[in-house]
Amino acid sequence: MSVHVHWHRRDLRATDNHSLSAAAETGSVIPAFIFDPAVLEFASPPRVAFMLESLSELRAWYRERGGDLVVATGDPREELPRIAREHGAERVSWNRDYSGLASKRDEEVREALTDAGIEATSVDDALLFEPGSITTQQGETYAVYSYFWKKWRDREKESPVSAPDGEQLASVSGDSLPSQEALGFDDPEATIPDAGMEAARRRLETFCADPIYRYADQRDDPAADATSGLSPHLKWGTIGIRTVYEALDRAKSEAPDEAAADSCEEFESQLAWRAFYAHVLDTNPHTVTANYRSYENPIQWQTDAAALQAWKDGKTGYPIVDAGMRQLRAEAFMHNRLRMIVASFLTKDLMLDWREGYAWFREKLADHDTASDVGGWQWASGTGTDAQPYFRIFNPMTQGERHDPDAEYIRTYVPELADVPAETIHEWVALEPDERASVAPEYPDPIVDHAARREAALDMFEAARGDE
Repeated sequence: MSVHVHWHRRDLRATDNHSLSAAAETGSVIPAFIFDPAVLEFASPPRVAFMLESLSELRAWYRERGGDLVVATGDPREELPRIAREHGAERVSWNRDYSGLASKRDEEVREALTDAGIEATSVDDALLFEPGSITTQQGETYAVYSYFWKKWRDREKESPVSAPDGEQLASVSGDSLPSQEALGFDDPEATIPDAGMEAARRRLETFCADPIYRYADQRDDPAADATSGLSPHLKWGTIGIRTVYEALDRAKSEAPDEAAADSCEEFESQLAWRAFYAHVLDTNPHTVTANYRSYENPIQWQTDAAALQAWKDGKTGYPIVDAGMRQLRAEAFMHNRLRMIVASFLTKDLMLDWREGYAWFREKLADHDTASDVGGWQWASGTGTDAQPYFRIFNPMTQGERHDPDAEYIRTYVPELADVPAETIHEWVALEPDERASVAPEYPDPIVDHAARREAALDMFEAARGDE
């Protein structure tokens, strides 16, 4: 029987895994994971913690079935040929990733394996439709989501693929997993979401049993806990996208009324947004550091270290912004509506470069996904695909009152305002300094005036457009 190595990366699951399933069909499969120092340079404590917990569960899954997870640390161009030779493997396969770093690494690994006389293959797994399969009539990647969504929505989706059984797993002995410290990372300051395949399965089942039917109405309410909570699991691949879509489709077919079915479709559109940004990144890997949308002149972003630190610390004096930033520190997660609000505040109220915000999200989020985060930040700053027009600037006080009217979310994460009435919280910026000091003396005054900064931001973008 031939031996086949499956290289786990951002697919930390044994179920509904394209490459792993295909490998198991061709012979005896050896699952492997490599801690690559070149990739770890871009990692952070929350993501490493989530990854290690997921790997521990994945290894236990294999061991329960008579297999094991082979673990190595080093350059995959060297480690994968070594693992294949040691176990007499004829093939190595993996699931594709779509960043520029991943594509370059994979091509180099493929060359190293080929030079060693080992067959190397990669397949698409993280998306329902691989980049390049949904294009304009000219064969180009869509830059407008609505057109992409129509084609994505109407295409037939693939069903989940089978997991390997015990007879398809090679009898190998894997090494122990390194600790967070051994990998060079401190423990995260945040409480990390439950990781692994079982946690992902529970989240999906719970969401599709009821909250999905209220998703359209409640998804922008950060206090409602109405979102799926699947983002870190999709980022790390502890659940397959085909499994998610199958559960969504079942929920939609069982919806009690038309409104509930429409709510399911709203969630479906969020899965399409994730795919849209992955397609864009695959075609435009430079957008991790460069604007997608070009202007006639450079955008004159401000430099203000104190304002940037206040934003990071959740001490801007704008309650809804600070609640979002503190949730990020506490939970390595932020509600999606808050991601838009804090991004608009950084780029428009503080007039700071979107790359500053992207770097902080990459450091703090357990679910940081390059494609989605780059896409979201560039959308908010007016530099990306389908970008929010530069002249549409979120008013953070209006956003707080609209999406957290009772200030329940704000009070959860900003304890200085725990005993302050919601009306007062939503009027915080308009209050006189002595009024603010009397009701919440430990909470800061606003660090900028929104109305003044809105005009300054408009001037900044109009200058970049060459309108002056």
